[in-house]
Amino acid sequence: MHRFLILLVVATLLAGCAPAPSAVGLAAPFPTLPAYQPTPVVTPLPTRPLYKPGELVAYTAQSGDTLPALAARFNTTTDKILEANPFIPRDATTMPPGMPMQIPVYYRPLWGTPYQALPDHAIVNGPADVGFDTTAFVAQYPGWLKDYVYYAGGKNRNGAEIVDYVATNFSVSPRLLLAILEYQTGALSNPQMPKSPYILNYHGPYHNNVYMQLVWAANTINNGYYGWRTGHLTIFEHPDKRLERPDPWQNAGSVAIQYYFSRTMNAEEYNRAISENGLIATYTALFGDPWTVPLELIPGSLQQPKMSLPFPSGHIWTYTGGPHTAWGQGEPWAAVDFAPPSEHSGCFVADVSEYATAIADGVVVRVDTGVLVLDLDGDGDERTGWNILYVHLATPGKAHLGEFLRIGDPVGYPSCEGGRTTGTHVHVARKYNGEWIPADGPLAFVMEGWIPHKGQTAYQGTLTRGAWTITACECSDVNSQVKAGLGK
Repeated sequence: MHRFLILLVVATLLAGCAPAPSAVGLAAPFPTLPAYQPTPVVTPLPTRPLYKPGELVAYTAQSGDTLPALAARFNTTTDKILEANPFIPRDATTMPPGMPMQIPVYYRPLWGTPYQALPDHAIVNGPADVGFDTTAFVAQYPGWLKDYVYYAGGKNRNGAEIVDYVATNFSVSPRLLLAILEYQTGALSNPQMPKSPYILNYHGPYHNNVYMQLVWAANTINNGYYGWRTGHLTIFEHPDKRLERPDPWQNAGSVAIQYYFSRTMNAEEYNRAISENGLIATYTALFGDPWTVPLELIPGSLQQPKMSLPFPSGHIWTYTGGPHTAWGQGEPWAAVDFAPPSEHSGCFVADVSEYATAIADGVVVRVDTGVLVLDLDGDGDERTGWNILYVHLATPGKAHLGEFLRIGDPVGYPSCEGGRTTGTHVHVARKYNGEWIPADGPLAFVMEGWIPHKGQTAYQGTLTRGAWTITACECSDVNSQVKAGLGK
């Protein structure tokens, strides 16, 4: 126990006193970028031995690691990890990065490469991207992206603005999106735009433009990143039906890239893309080596600040959606939904007294159609510290950009604005340093003592508080209703 606490303190101090990485300076005009090579050039890496069942293996904790996720990756259990590491408290949230551990491994075939392509902070739109100017960066290059214009998010946007719009909504690094665009299409170096509208080779319906290709890319990256982060993704299938299990020692950022490229590439293309000669080479040529940036997104023993339910004290609302995606489709299941009382179903105008509220003190740092983001650390940037995303807020009555709100203050009225919805409600999710935090798990989305638990599918699940259990349902029955302010 003492050793763990010491490590926690050291990790916290290091995270707290380490200087924020400065923005990578603009590169010289038209730098030479690595050309695409159809034949993979991959340095062979050592393969893992065939471990005996339950054999203890050395592991160094990485940013954002939790015991349930580690148990899933190594095909073991949380109890067995705790038995092998008795200094770890049973109620530990996130492991301190750099902490040595022993993990009992139960070998499964088809492990992928141990090569780590990208650190986590190069995936998430977090502290590493503070100060980065996408528009100025794109303007340096002769590629087709700087002159591209498309209608996205309610208005015409140029290529750089589209990158920023997708990066902001999905909380995926704009640098990563630019590196992908350059690696797969020459968006920065080639003035000639690809002939196919499916520039990233995803041929889904309604994805025949740059904006929707980037939406798919960001969504897929998040599915890989948070699937590995939570332990939900331990195997995936390639287009040729080949199965792959990410190496248990991998970091979430590298698995996100593996999963992304595995969706559309053949074996030869895939092996190169995830190697040192693939995406990382392009990324480094554009922005420098990301592994030299001393930044950990998630510190050890991260704790959520005190939060309230997102509606007025004493009021009863319906828990309409258990853990589900924060933005897009699939992972991360970081959001929950609440709806005000009404005699009507579907979309309706909420009663003037039934407004959504600030679940903690903070500053409004982003306002868009149906959307509001509350920054809890007050630095004015949603890429750092704790931030709360609200979706489906009506335009009339919404809090203003830059406004400071106290816990319980109105943020706006629930509505159907801001995306697809079957009825008036408010969607609430959390981020820390730009990383979505799952609503269920070791660092649960606790509001006034109510703890979300996921169901078998998205939107299902419960809220529990002591002996009380509320079940998510759009039906608004007595079993799905919760009263704010109890026990505050």
